Amino acid sequence: MSEIKGAEGISEFLGNAGTFFLATEDGDQPKTRPVSFQMLENGKIYFGVGKHKDVFHQIEKNPKVEICAYKGKDIVRYYGTAVVDDDPALFDRAVKVLPLLAQIYNEQSGLKLALFYLKDAKAEYSDMVDYTKKTPIEL
Repeated sequence: MSEIKGAEGISEFLGNAGTFFLATEDGDQPKTRPVSFQMLENGKIYFGVGKHKDVFHQIEKNPKVEICAYKGKDIVRYYGTAVVDDDPALFDRAVKVLPLLAQIYNEQSGLKLALFYLKDAKAEYSDMVDYTKKTPIEL
């Protein structure tokens, strides 16, 4: 695997992985779900979830989340504190990245998209086969 550097490298890895997993806490139970939307904007990786969904309410209660992705035998974990950013320009940018969002989140549906990035984030690479290969990713 080539070296992953910074938010750009993590975003590229997530994009290449296609689907990755978002972990939150629901009371005393961890919850994990597959997600695929992410975008790099101003050096931050933004993720999106519907404000009407349980995952959003879990993030409101406990904003500590983890993203985990794998491709082949390479695993990247990216974790920190979720910060929701309601800047309308971000939604416009997200729609350019994934036009389907405009069909789901609009005035007719009444659904709202929460875009968030991770504050105080940390990231690490590990190898699924050789568990001794665990390397922090410099952010």
